Amino acid sequence: MLRIITTLLVYAFCVRALGIDYGKRRIGLALSDATGLLARPWKTIPAGRDPARIATALAAEVSALIAEEDGLAAIALGYPRRLNGQPTDATAVVETIGALLQSQVDVPIVFQDERLSSREAESLLARHEKDWRKRKRLVDAAAAAVILQDYLDQRPRTARDTEGDTP
Repeated sequence: MLRIITTLLVYAFCVRALGIDYGKRRIGLALSDATGLLARPWKTIPAGRDPARIATALAAEVSALIAEEDGLAAIALGYPRRLNGQPTDATAVVETIGALLQSQVDVPIVFQDERLSSREAESLLARHEKDWRKRKRLVDAAAAAVILQDYLDQRPRTARDTEGDTP
């Protein structure tokens, strides 16, 4: 009971979120700021072929983030679909990873449409880094940031979020 109350209190006062972009070689991770308004690329981790191992690695990252002062309130997991909305080869893998990860962590996971996120990330990176070899190392985390920013922008804003806004 105390764990549930503590978890609810953390969610009530913490709005930081984690974005995840699954790839066959690398998994991009992005974090929001403590206000839950801005996403930024964080890092990449190796993917491998075993969804259980991937979920365990992600659970370790989530646990470390929860232990930090800003905590973690949500996970936006990129959900791969074709432009026409049909599933891709990676859709089932991501669904499996999401289910395995949810069984290991107490943070809610939201599947977030990731269509064209890698292309948007590549375009954003190309504005600042002309060398494609350097961009290649950054694109997965940048795609996770695009996914996470989409999630953050779609969330309803609370009165606390808008206190400093002027009409």
